[in-house]
Amino acid sequence: MCFAADSTPPITPVSGAAVDARVVTLTASDGNHLAAYEARGDGSGKAAVVVLPDVRGLFRFYQELADRFAEVGYDAVALDYFGRTAGVGVRDEGFDYMPHVKLTTHEGVKLDAAAAVAHLRSLADVPVFTVGFCFGGSNSWHQAANGLGLAGAIGFYGHPDRVFPEGATPLLQRVGDMACPILGLMGGDDAGIPVELVERYREALTAAGVEHELVVYAGAPHSFFDRKYEQFAAESADAWERVLGFIASHK
Repeated sequence: MCFAADSTPPITPVSGAAVDARVVTLTASDGNHLAAYEARGDGSGKAAVVVLPDVRGLFRFYQELADRFAEVGYDAVALDYFGRTAGVGVRDEGFDYMPHVKLTTHEGVKLDAAAAVAHLRSLADVPVFTVGFCFGGSNSWHQAANGLGLAGAIGFYGHPDRVFPEGATPLLQRVGDMACPILGLMGGDDAGIPVELVERYREALTAAGVEHELVVYAGAPHSFFDRKYEQFAAESADAWERVLGFIASHK
């Protein structure tokens, strides 16, 4: 997993910002019901964001991240992956998520992400972005090739060359279908995603003519975007600014 249960996004809350947040149930086109956390901004951002969590699905870290997006004016929805296998009930930190992760499919994540995108568009007619972390990072990039009409897809330490979830084609083989700009924020000391693989992804995106920016933070591990990693506070701050800058320049 990417984060400890008590981890929090390394982003200072915006003082005085108004956020209207709630847990909602979305319905995908195949009839699946999934839980999602909706955080409403004030509309000033003129964009919206779908948050794709790591393997644990919807939990506090990503709810707080949705709040941080709402504080800067963007409606945000953080979705859960496990509606098909675990239902829509609230799950605590003891939830055994891995059996459900193994049952997720590329098609299921696509349909659930599409439901989240449609929900955001029902709130406001604005450009929609995805952002994800680890499992969600690669899932975010996959949505760029899934015909959702996104304005951009952002991934923190997503794996670009893995058949996961079930039914997925490695991202390196899907770059020709990507229909929006890509932002990647990667750890230079990520044991599971070597820099050489990031460079292969960069080369593939370039060859396919996909607008992209892949940033590798030297010495940073997997999951560096965490308030607990105080030694990488500067990298985390830079990554957040790049996320906001990417959205601002592509909406």
